[in-house]
Amino acid sequence: MRVGLISDVHGNRVALEAVLADMPAVDELLCAGDIVGYNPWPAACVAELRDRDVPTVMGNHDAAVADETPFRFNSMARAGVEHALEQLSADQLEWLADLPEERLECDGRVKLVHGHPDDPDRYTRYTYPDEFSPRLLGDEDVLVLGHTHVQGVERYGEGIVVNPGSVGQPRDGDPRAAYAVLDLEAMTVETHRVEYDIGEVRDAVAAAGLPERIGSRLERGK
Repeated sequence: MRVGLISDVHGNRVALEAVLADMPAVDELLCAGDIVGYNPWPAACVAELRDRDVPTVMGNHDAAVADETPFRFNSMARAGVEHALEQLSADQLEWLADLPEERLECDGRVKLVHGHPDDPDRYTRYTYPDEFSPRLLGDEDVLVLGHTHVQGVERYGEGIVVNPGSVGQPRDGDPRAAYAVLDLEAMTVETHRVEYDIGEVRDAVAAAGLPERIGSRLERGK
């Protein structure tokens, strides 16, 4: 079984379309949260994942929009939350609010979270300490998480922890949109990057009246 993994779309329709077009054939697609925030197209990104019936968990930006509590964010992130509140329909907001913080998928072999399994707002970074891995993995074969916007894969014994990276706002120095493909039979993960039209996003950021840095940072992958 091949599983496509995405995370941290952050309202970047252009990057999401590029990832979905580039992704090889998979049996399932999973999203580790933060569909909205920052970029100009939160409604289009929510619609795309809903139309595809993609199992998704709630990210911290999703929660901020659903709960209308953007006060914990800096001004750039707050602007993205406020923009999403203006753009999303009542039905889309309800769907976002109903997302769980954790899902078990692929016959219970894959746990899907946004941040740390114990705390969705906590950043779990690479490389993980070896003594920490049993609690990260639990009883599942694979833990999929996002939140850091940094792509990476770590193997612990027979288990794997994978962050597919960010579709819509990479922060690992590579501006290309990130995703991963998990092969549950071979227990392997392929990481992928794909170029997209960042200029189109920058123009849309300006047209939407969002902070200029939301677009400019995309070119640096920061």
